[in-house]
Amino acid sequence: MSLQFKKFEIPSVTLSNKYVMSPLELKDYIPFVVKRVYFISEITGNTGAHCHFKEEEFFVLQKGTATAVIDRGKGLEEIFMQGPGSAVYVGNYVWHQFKDFSRDAILLALSSTNYQADRSDYCEDYKKYLKIREK
Repeated sequence: MSLQFKKFEIPSVTLSNKYVMSPLELKDYIPFVVKRVYFISEITGNTGAHCHFKEEEFFVLQKGTATAVIDRGKGLEEIFMQGPGSAVYVGNYVWHQFKDFSRDAILLALSSTNYQADRSDYCEDYKKYLKIREK
């Protein structure tokens, strides 16, 4: 099983000294068709730690700071993110969560799947994840 994870810094361009734009050509960053977009704001704690069996996600920190905690087959790693423009691609079977959000943080997510309320695509038990990953 090949676990896919990448960190990106999305470039920004100052236009006419009026604003800064950060163009994101999806084809250059993600290997899936986006089916859902959501964002997380007003964050008061960590996101839930989990992996997906099918879903792939691309997270862009729009504002503030946060730390991504991931396991892509090498044990848990912490990746510091500082917005705007800090981004991570999280493929399926990559354990992930976000923590240590600044009070002003806004995290944008692009997903390869539609929302599933039954959470059937989630593994939320790290010990079970380690066993699954070894297969």
